[in-house]
Amino acid sequence: MSRTPKDNRAWQRMLSGRRLDLLNPSPVDVEIEDIAHGLSRVARWNGQTTGEWAFSVAQHSVMVEALAVELDPQLSVTHRLQALLHDASEYVVGDMISPFKTAIGIDYREMEDRLQQAVHIRFGLPPALPVKIKTLIKKADLQAARIEATGIAGFSEQEARKLWGKPPAVDISGRFDPTPIPPDAAKERLLTRFHALYKSLGM
Repeated sequence: MSRTPKDNRAWQRMLSGRRLDLLNPSPVDVEIEDIAHGLSRVARWNGQTTGEWAFSVAQHSVMVEALAVELDPQLSVTHRLQALLHDASEYVVGDMISPFKTAIGIDYREMEDRLQQAVHIRFGLPPALPVKIKTLIKKADLQAARIEATGIAGFSEQEARKLWGKPPAVDISGRFDPTPIPPDAAKERLLTRFHALYKSLGM
């Protein structure tokens, strides 16, 4: 993706002090603290959810990783970490609804993919996901969306069945509870899970 002469700035200053180039992101400028901080403040469903706080992408990410393991209990640590970080690019580009991404076009998706690959490389993960794992994480992502939709985003069960099918067989009063938590708590939850998985990789 090339820049035009009119471009003034295509980088984002992070609280860690890193300066991340959105068009040509370098893995060395990616920090998990920045990711967790950013995702804990990005609202799912454009903020159209019940509760005192927005339901953050950080909280969603932890749920998706747990659902991926429910779908495949033998999922490797590498793929669990990729599931946890499946929306990591949103710490700089935000959580844009899928129809709008399509309307914007391929350039947006290309930028998002570059950011995601930089995140993977930074943490020693393969840049691209195998098709089987990508499909599994997407299924877990959709299951999380369904739980959130009926739990906090105002969707009826009938609407949810039409859009996402039957609900996953998990207890939403436990670790799959979609009740929004404060940003700092969501950040800590994501960091705790990340460090547990990353340590298991021997990093």
